[in-house]
Amino acid sequence: MCSSRQGCSDKYLHGCWWLARNRVKFIWKNPWGDKMKDAGRVVWFNGKLVPESEAKISIYDSALMFGDMVFEMTRSFNGRQFKLREHINRLYAGIKILRVPMTLSPDEMEKAVHETIEANQPFFAPDDEHRILIDVTRGLLGLYHDVVGHEKGTNVIIADFPLRWTVAGMGRLFDGGINSVITSQRAIPASLLEPKIKNRSRMFYMMANIEASAMEGKDNWALLLDPDGFIAEGTGSNFFIVKDGNVITPEPRNILRGISRAYILEELCSQLGIKAIEKNIETYDVYTADEAFLTSTPLCMLPVTRFNGTPIGSGTVGPVYKRLLKQWSENAGVDIAAQIKAWNEAHQLNADAPTPYRFKGK
Repeated sequence: MCSSRQGCSDKYLHGCWWLARNRVKFIWKNPWGDKMKDAGRVVWFNGKLVPESEAKISIYDSALMFGDMVFEMTRSFNGRQFKLREHINRLYAGIKILRVPMTLSPDEMEKAVHETIEANQPFFAPDDEHRILIDVTRGLLGLYHDVVGHEKGTNVIIADFPLRWTVAGMGRLFDGGINSVITSQRAIPASLLEPKIKNRSRMFYMMANIEASAMEGKDNWALLLDPDGFIAEGTGSNFFIVKDGNVITPEPRNILRGISRAYILEELCSQLGIKAIEKNIETYDVYTADEAFLTSTPLCMLPVTRFNGTPIGSGTVGPVYKRLLKQWSENAGVDIAAQIKAWNEAHQLNADAPTPYRFKGK
Protein backbone atom coordinates (compact mmCIF):
# COMPACT_ATOMS: atom_id res chain seq x y z
CA MET A 1 0.00 0.00 0.00
CA CYS A 2 1.14 3.56 -0.60
CA SER A 3 1.77 6.02 2.21
CA SER A 4 -1.04 8.36 1.12
CA ARG A 5 -3.54 9.30 3.81
CA GLN A 6 -6.20 8.47 1.22
CA GLY A 7 -5.00 4.88 1.07
CA CYS A 8 -4.58 4.43 -2.70
CA SER A 9 -2.79 1.25 -3.74
CA ASP A 10 0.59 1.31 -5.46
CA LYS A 11 -0.90 -0.76 -8.27
CA TYR A 12 -3.65 1.81 -8.85
CA LEU A 13 -1.31 4.80 -8.87
CA HIS A 14 1.20 3.06 -11.11
CA GLY A 15 -1.59 2.34 -13.57
CA CYS A 16 -2.66 5.99 -13.61
CA TRP A 17 0.96 7.05 -14.11
CA TRP A 18 1.38 4.67 -17.09
CA LEU A 19 -1.83 5.89 -18.71
CA ALA A 20 -0.89 9.55 -18.26
CA ARG A 21 2.65 8.94 -19.54
CA ASN A 22 1.34 7.29 -22.68
CA ARG A 23 -1.34 9.93 -23.22
CA VAL A 24 -4.18 7.41 -23.06
CA LYS A 25 -7.66 8.87 -22.87
CA PHE A 26 -9.73 7.13 -20.25
CA ILE A 27 -12.69 7.37 -17.92
CA TRP A 28 -11.83 6.52 -14.36
CA LYS A 29 -13.21 6.47 -10.85
CA ASN A 30 -11.24 9.12 -8.99
CA PRO A 31 -10.46 8.11 -5.39
CA TRP A 32 -10.40 11.76 -4.29
CA GLY A 33 -13.90 12.44 -5.60
CA ASP A 34 -15.34 14.63 -8.34
CA LYS A 35 -13.74 17.84 -7.06
CA MET A 36 -10.31 16.28 -7.32
CA LYS A 37 -11.04 15.09 -10.85
CA ASP A 38 -11.99 18.60 -11.93
CA ALA A 39 -9.05 20.31 -10.22
CA GLY A 40 -6.34 17.84 -11.22
CA ARG A 41 -3.38 18.33 -8.93
CA VAL A 42 -3.75 18.14 -5.16
CA VAL A 43 -1.99 19.95 -2.34
CA TRP A 44 -0.98 18.52 1.04
CA PHE A 45 -2.65 20.96 3.42
CA ASN A 46 -2.23 20.36 7.15
CA GLY A 47 -2.32 16.60 6.77
CA LYS A 48 -4.98 16.32 4.06
CA LEU A 49 -4.76 16.14 0.28
CA VAL A 50 -7.09 18.79 -1.12
CA PRO A 51 -7.67 20.12 -4.66
CA GLU A 52 -5.18 22.82 -5.55
CA SER A 53 -7.97 25.39 -5.90
CA GLU A 54 -9.10 24.76 -2.32
CA ALA A 55 -5.70 25.16 -0.63
CA LYS A 56 -6.26 28.57 0.96
CA ILE A 57 -5.14 30.47 4.04
CA SER A 58 -6.90 33.32 5.81
CA ILE A 59 -6.30 36.94 4.84
CA TYR A 60 -5.43 37.37 8.54
CA ASP A 61 -2.64 34.82 8.44
CA SER A 62 0.70 36.06 9.75
CA ALA A 63 2.23 35.21 6.35
CA LEU A 64 0.05 37.78 4.61
CA MET A 65 0.23 40.35 7.40
CA PHE A 66 4.01 40.23 7.96
CA GLY A 67 5.55 37.98 5.31
CA ASP A 68 6.01 35.68 8.32
CA MET A 69 6.61 32.40 6.50
CA VAL A 70 9.46 30.05 5.74
CA PHE A 71 9.52 27.99 2.57
CA GLU A 72 11.51 25.68 0.34
CA MET A 73 11.33 24.83 -3.33
CA THR A 74 12.87 21.72 -4.88
CA ARG A 75 13.10 20.02 -8.24
CA SER A 76 13.40 16.48 -9.54
CA PHE A 77 15.57 14.78 -12.14
CA ASN A 78 13.76 11.98 -13.99
CA GLY A 79 11.04 12.31 -11.37
CA ARG A 80 13.39 11.79 -8.44
CA GLN A 81 13.77 14.64 -5.95
CA PHE A 82 17.21 16.25 -5.75
CA LYS A 83 18.65 17.07 -2.31
CA LEU A 84 15.20 16.96 -0.71
CA ARG A 85 16.55 16.28 2.76
CA GLU A 86 18.96 19.21 2.53
CA HIS A 87 16.04 21.49 1.66
CA ILE A 88 14.01 20.15 4.56
CA ASN A 89 16.91 20.59 6.98
CA ARG A 90 17.25 24.23 5.92
CA LEU A 91 13.50 24.70 6.33
CA TYR A 92 13.61 23.36 9.88
CA ALA A 93 16.55 25.60 10.74
CA GLY A 94 14.36 28.57 9.85
CA ILE A 95 11.41 27.14 11.78
CA LYS A 96 13.63 26.77 14.85
CA ILE A 97 15.14 30.26 14.68
CA LEU A 98 11.77 31.95 14.04
CA ARG A 99 10.09 29.81 16.74
CA VAL A 100 7.24 28.70 14.52
CA PRO A 101 5.24 26.03 16.38
CA MET A 102 5.74 22.72 14.57
CA THR A 103 4.61 19.23 15.51
CA LEU A 104 5.56 17.61 12.19
CA SER A 105 9.04 16.07 12.26
CA PRO A 106 11.50 16.35 9.35
CA ASP A 107 10.92 12.65 8.60
CA GLU A 108 7.16 13.22 8.50
CA MET A 109 7.65 16.27 6.28
CA GLU A 110 9.69 14.21 3.84
CA LYS A 111 7.03 11.50 3.85
CA ALA A 112 4.34 14.11 3.16
CA VAL A 113 6.31 15.42 0.17
CA HIS A 114 6.44 11.94 -1.34
CA GLU A 115 2.70 11.44 -0.67
CA THR A 116 2.01 14.64 -2.59
CA ILE A 117 4.18 13.61 -5.52
CA GLU A 118 2.59 10.17 -5.65
CA ALA A 119 -0.92 11.58 -5.66
CA ASN A 120 -0.12 14.08 -8.42
CA GLN A 121 1.86 11.82 -10.75
CA PRO A 122 -1.13 10.98 -12.99
CA PHE A 123 -1.57 14.67 -13.80
CA PHE A 124 1.96 15.33 -15.05
CA ALA A 125 3.05 15.15 -18.69
CA PRO A 126 5.59 12.45 -19.63
CA ASP A 127 8.50 14.92 -19.77
CA ASP A 128 7.60 16.93 -16.65
CA GLU A 129 9.74 17.27 -13.56
CA HIS A 130 8.24 17.84 -10.12
CA ARG A 131 8.68 21.30 -8.58
CA ILE A 132 7.83 21.02 -4.89
CA LEU A 133 6.83 24.10 -2.87
CA ILE A 134 6.72 23.78 0.92
CA ASP A 135 5.20 26.74 2.78
CA VAL A 136 5.07 26.97 6.57
CA THR A 137 3.13 29.87 8.09
CA ARG A 138 2.67 30.77 11.75
CA GLY A 139 -1.08 30.95 11.18
CA LEU A 140 -3.71 33.43 12.30
CA LEU A 141 -2.56 36.43 14.27
CA GLY A 142 -3.84 36.23 17.83
CA LEU A 143 -6.12 39.26 17.66
CA TYR A 144 -8.14 37.56 14.89
CA HIS A 145 -8.61 34.20 16.61
CA ASP A 146 -12.07 35.08 17.92
CA VAL A 147 -13.12 37.11 14.88
CA VAL A 148 -12.84 35.00 11.76
CA GLY A 149 -13.41 31.51 13.11
CA HIS A 150 -10.70 29.93 10.96
CA GLU A 151 -8.59 27.02 12.08
CA LYS A 152 -5.84 28.27 14.37
CA GLY A 153 -2.20 27.26 14.43
CA THR A 154 0.65 26.61 12.02
CA ASN A 155 -0.14 25.92 8.38
CA VAL A 156 1.96 23.43 6.43
CA ILE A 157 1.30 23.45 2.69
CA ILE A 158 3.03 21.25 0.10
CA ALA A 159 2.32 21.92 -3.57
CA ASP A 160 3.62 19.99 -6.57
CA PHE A 161 3.61 21.55 -10.04
CA PRO A 162 5.56 21.17 -13.30
CA LEU A 163 9.09 22.58 -13.20
CA ARG A 164 8.58 23.98 -16.70
CA TRP A 165 6.39 26.71 -15.20
CA THR A 166 9.47 28.20 -13.56
CA VAL A 167 12.00 27.85 -16.37
CA ALA A 168 9.89 28.19 -19.52
CA GLY A 169 11.53 30.45 -22.10
CA MET A 170 14.96 30.34 -20.45
CA GLY A 171 16.54 27.57 -22.51
CA ARG A 172 18.33 29.98 -24.83
CA LEU A 173 20.18 31.49 -21.86
CA PHE A 174 22.31 28.36 -21.58
CA ASP A 175 23.89 29.34 -24.92
CA GLY A 176 24.13 33.13 -24.68
CA GLY A 177 24.18 33.75 -20.95
CA ILE A 178 22.74 36.67 -19.01
CA ASN A 179 23.83 40.19 -18.13
CA SER A 180 24.21 40.58 -14.35
CA VAL A 181 23.50 44.17 -13.38
CA ILE A 182 24.21 45.90 -10.09
CA THR A 183 21.11 47.64 -8.76
CA SER A 184 20.86 50.45 -6.23
CA GLN A 185 18.83 48.07 -4.06
CA ARG A 186 21.29 46.37 -1.69
CA ALA A 187 21.04 42.98 -0.05
CA ILE A 188 19.63 43.11 3.46
CA PRO A 189 22.44 42.02 5.79
CA ALA A 190 22.17 39.34 8.45
CA SER A 191 22.30 42.04 11.14
CA LEU A 192 18.87 43.24 9.95
CA LEU A 193 17.17 40.18 8.45
CA GLU A 194 18.92 36.82 8.42
CA PRO A 195 19.20 35.86 4.72
CA LYS A 196 20.20 32.30 5.58
CA ILE A 197 16.58 31.72 6.61
CA LYS A 198 14.59 31.16 3.40
CA ASN A 199 11.67 33.47 4.12
CA ARG A 200 8.96 35.31 2.22
CA SER A 201 9.96 38.82 3.32
CA ARG A 202 11.45 39.53 -0.12
CA MET A 203 10.25 42.92 -1.22
CA PHE A 204 13.89 43.98 -1.71
CA TYR A 205 14.26 41.23 -4.34
CA MET A 206 11.30 42.62 -6.25
CA MET A 207 12.63 46.17 -6.00
CA ALA A 208 15.91 45.03 -7.55
CA ASN A 209 14.07 43.14 -10.30
CA ILE A 210 11.96 46.19 -11.14
CA GLU A 211 15.09 48.30 -11.45
CA ALA A 212 16.89 45.73 -13.61
CA SER A 213 13.88 45.42 -15.92
CA ALA A 214 13.99 49.15 -16.65
CA MET A 215 17.58 49.01 -17.91
CA GLU A 216 18.39 49.02 -21.62
CA GLY A 217 19.12 45.73 -23.36
CA LYS A 218 17.82 42.25 -22.69
CA ASP A 219 18.45 39.42 -20.26
CA ASN A 220 19.32 41.81 -17.43
CA TRP A 221 19.26 40.00 -14.09
CA ALA A 222 19.68 41.86 -10.83
CA LEU A 223 22.81 41.28 -8.73
CA LEU A 224 22.88 42.69 -5.20
CA LEU A 225 25.77 44.15 -3.25
CA ASP A 226 26.00 43.80 0.51
CA PRO A 227 26.28 46.92 2.73
CA ASP A 228 30.08 46.80 2.43
CA GLY A 229 29.97 46.94 -1.37
CA PHE A 230 30.87 43.29 -1.97
CA ILE A 231 28.90 41.02 -4.32
CA ALA A 232 26.18 39.22 -2.36
CA GLU A 233 23.65 37.28 -4.47
CA GLY A 234 21.04 37.47 -7.18
CA THR A 235 17.32 37.71 -6.50
CA GLY A 236 16.90 33.97 -6.10
CA SER A 237 20.35 32.76 -7.10
CA ASN A 238 23.95 32.49 -5.90
CA PHE A 239 26.79 34.04 -7.87
CA PHE A 240 30.18 32.62 -8.92
CA ILE A 241 33.19 33.80 -10.89
CA VAL A 242 36.02 31.76 -12.40
CA LYS A 243 39.58 33.08 -12.26
CA ASP A 244 42.70 31.16 -13.32
CA GLY A 245 40.71 27.93 -13.25
CA ASN A 246 39.42 28.47 -9.69
CA VAL A 247 35.73 28.75 -8.83
CA ILE A 248 35.08 31.66 -6.45
CA THR A 249 31.84 32.63 -4.70
CA PRO A 250 30.94 35.20 -2.02
CA GLU A 251 31.50 34.11 1.56
CA PRO A 252 28.20 33.11 3.15
CA ARG A 253 27.63 35.95 5.63
CA ASN A 254 24.93 37.98 3.90
CA ILE A 255 23.44 35.47 1.46
CA LEU A 256 21.09 32.53 1.34
CA ARG A 257 23.31 29.47 1.46
CA GLY A 258 21.87 27.77 -1.59
CA ILE A 259 21.56 24.01 -1.93
CA SER A 260 22.86 24.24 -5.51
CA ARG A 261 25.69 26.49 -4.31
CA ALA A 262 26.74 23.82 -1.82
CA TYR A 263 26.54 21.13 -4.50
CA ILE A 264 28.97 23.09 -6.69
CA LEU A 265 31.40 23.80 -3.85
CA GLU A 266 31.31 20.50 -1.98
CA GLU A 267 30.67 17.92 -4.68
CA LEU A 268 31.09 18.97 -8.31
CA CYS A 269 34.31 20.96 -7.86
CA SER A 270 35.78 18.13 -5.82
CA GLN A 271 34.68 15.59 -8.41
CA LEU A 272 36.39 17.55 -11.20
CA GLY A 273 39.48 18.58 -9.23
CA ILE A 274 38.58 22.28 -9.36
CA LYS A 275 39.61 24.52 -6.47
CA ALA A 276 36.60 26.19 -4.83
CA ILE A 277 37.02 29.39 -2.82
CA GLU A 278 34.64 31.41 -0.64
CA LYS A 279 35.78 35.04 -0.34
CA ASN A 280 34.65 38.63 -0.65
CA ILE A 281 34.22 39.56 -4.31
CA GLU A 282 34.45 43.16 -5.48
CA THR A 283 32.88 44.43 -8.68
CA TYR A 284 36.44 44.78 -10.04
CA ASP A 285 36.86 41.01 -9.60
CA VAL A 286 33.81 40.36 -11.76
CA TYR A 287 34.96 42.71 -14.53
CA THR A 288 38.34 40.94 -14.63
CA ALA A 289 37.06 37.37 -14.23
CA ASP A 290 37.53 34.72 -16.88
CA GLU A 291 33.96 33.43 -16.50
CA ALA A 292 30.91 33.83 -14.29
CA PHE A 293 27.74 31.88 -13.60
CA LEU A 294 24.89 31.64 -11.15
CA THR A 295 23.15 28.73 -9.49
CA SER A 296 19.53 28.16 -8.52
CA THR A 297 17.44 25.08 -7.85
CA PRO A 298 15.21 25.13 -10.97
CA LEU A 299 17.90 26.13 -13.50
CA CYS A 300 20.86 24.49 -11.75
CA MET A 301 23.46 26.71 -13.49
CA LEU A 302 23.25 29.62 -15.92
CA PRO A 303 26.24 31.33 -17.55
CA VAL A 304 26.78 35.02 -16.88
CA THR A 305 28.53 36.42 -19.95
CA ARG A 306 28.17 40.14 -19.25
CA PHE A 307 28.45 42.34 -16.17
CA ASN A 308 26.74 45.72 -16.32
CA GLY A 309 26.83 45.29 -20.11
CA THR A 310 30.58 44.59 -20.27
CA PRO A 311 31.68 41.15 -21.55
CA ILE A 312 33.14 38.84 -18.91
CA GLY A 313 36.24 37.16 -20.33
CA SER A 314 35.54 36.43 -23.98
CA GLY A 315 31.86 37.26 -23.50
CA THR A 316 30.88 33.67 -24.25
CA VAL A 317 30.00 30.62 -22.17
CA GLY A 318 33.21 29.50 -20.47
CA PRO A 319 34.90 26.07 -20.35
CA VAL A 320 34.77 25.65 -16.55
CA TYR A 321 31.04 26.33 -16.56
CA LYS A 322 30.58 23.77 -19.34
CA ARG A 323 32.55 21.14 -17.41
CA LEU A 324 30.50 21.68 -14.27
CA LEU A 325 27.16 21.59 -16.08
CA LYS A 326 28.17 18.49 -18.01
CA GLN A 327 29.17 16.70 -14.81
CA TRP A 328 25.97 17.74 -13.05
CA SER A 329 23.93 16.43 -15.98
CA GLU A 330 25.81 13.13 -15.91
CA ASN A 331 25.32 12.79 -12.16
CA ALA A 332 21.60 13.54 -12.45
CA GLY A 333 20.99 11.38 -15.51
CA VAL A 334 19.41 14.35 -17.31
CA ASP A 335 20.84 16.74 -19.91
CA ILE A 336 19.87 19.81 -17.88
CA ALA A 337 20.17 22.43 -20.63
CA ALA A 338 18.53 20.25 -23.30
CA GLN A 339 15.59 19.47 -21.03
CA ILE A 340 14.87 23.14 -20.34
CA LYS A 341 15.33 24.04 -24.01
CA ALA A 342 12.78 21.40 -24.95
CA TRP A 343 10.23 23.09 -22.71
CA ASN A 344 10.63 26.44 -24.48
CA GLU A 345 8.22 25.52 -27.23
CA ALA A 346 5.90 23.48 -25.06
CA HIS A 347 4.99 26.21 -22.57
CA GLN A 348 4.54 29.89 -23.36
CA LEU A 349 5.34 32.29 -20.52
CA ASN A 350 3.12 35.30 -19.85
CA ALA A 351 5.63 38.05 -20.66
CA ASP A 352 3.63 40.70 -18.78
CA ALA A 353 3.81 38.94 -15.41
CA PRO A 354 6.72 39.03 -12.95
CA THR A 355 8.69 35.87 -12.16
CA PRO A 356 11.15 35.04 -9.37
CA TYR A 357 14.01 35.98 -11.71
CA ARG A 358 12.78 39.02 -13.59
CA PHE A 359 10.09 41.65 -13.59
CA LYS A 360 8.17 42.87 -16.62
CA GLY A 361 6.41 46.18 -16.20
CA LYS A 362 3.49 47.38 -18.24
